[in-house]
Amino acid sequence: MALVYFKALSDETRLRLVHILLHYELSVNELVRILGMGQSRVSRHLKILTEAGLLTSRRDGLWVFYAATRCGEASDFLQAMGPFLHTDTAMREDLAMAAQILEERVLKTRQFFNAIAEDWDELNREVLEDFDLPAAVLAAVPEGCRVAVDLGCGTGAVLERLLPASRSLIGVDGSARMLEMCRRRFNPVDLANENRISLRIGELDHLPLRDQEADFACINLVLHHLSDPGEGLREIRRSLTTGGHLFVADFLQHHDETMRSRYGDRWLGFDEERLQERLRQAGFEVLSCTRQAVGRGLFLLLVQARAC
Repeated sequence: MALVYFKALSDETRLRLVHILLHYELSVNELVRILGMGQSRVSRHLKILTEAGLLTSRRDGLWVFYAATRCGEASDFLQAMGPFLHTDTAMREDLAMAAQILEERVLKTRQFFNAIAEDWDELNREVLEDFDLPAAVLAAVPEGCRVAVDLGCGTGAVLERLLPASRSLIGVDGSARMLEMCRRRFNPVDLANENRISLRIGELDHLPLRDQEADFACINLVLHHLSDPGEGLREIRRSLTTGGHLFVADFLQHHDETMRSRYGDRWLGFDEERLQERLRQAGFEVLSCTRQAVGRGLFLLLVQARAC
């Protein structure tokens, strides 16, 4: 296979693509922007690298994402080659541009949720219809819960229901406007006592939580907004005590492209087995995974897991 690999990489553009995709999973349009080339040219190089086994592709609705192969001899080959590529100035500039694109993703998501915060509860009702998601989360909280955290707490509908189930609550969201609306739900006395309710602004792949600060966490209809859901799950594991419980509610993989524009979705849901594998890789034991029909012909995956 060495001959196949070397032949596939005998081009500067393909070397640049491999170097970028060793670090990030990106769409074709994002790669076009980084390289400053036409889409047909970039797509041709991606096809060569994919056929050689050096890249993998993932279709998500109308979008296609690429990443470097993560296992097997192709991965070993790329990992051995990677340090030599990073010394090149152009290669480092590509990575800086890729990092900028990811930062722009986060900014756009934050701006989107700030803009629709007033309508968020109604938008959620459109999708969930009669399903009582806060009740499902509440039922998953272990007895004697010390600290419960709602990640991507939005306007606080779930957080409010968790009040009787935990001695202390933490709500985390990347949108200042969402947190402002969340704050309105609670008694000012409780909010003044951060040992009772603490609302924190922060991104979910860099949580404003200490190591093992919580013993229950939930992340509801949020994971599909993250550029790297695996990184988000690893951050959650860091913040949970060993044996702590996690509740995840997110969409089963679907093809409704309007969810991107109406709800700001990054991923069109998740494959059930792949989501469970991501949880295991992040350090969780999956306890249960069920499906719940909701609106728009969609299904939710309701997953309970324990931090190993």
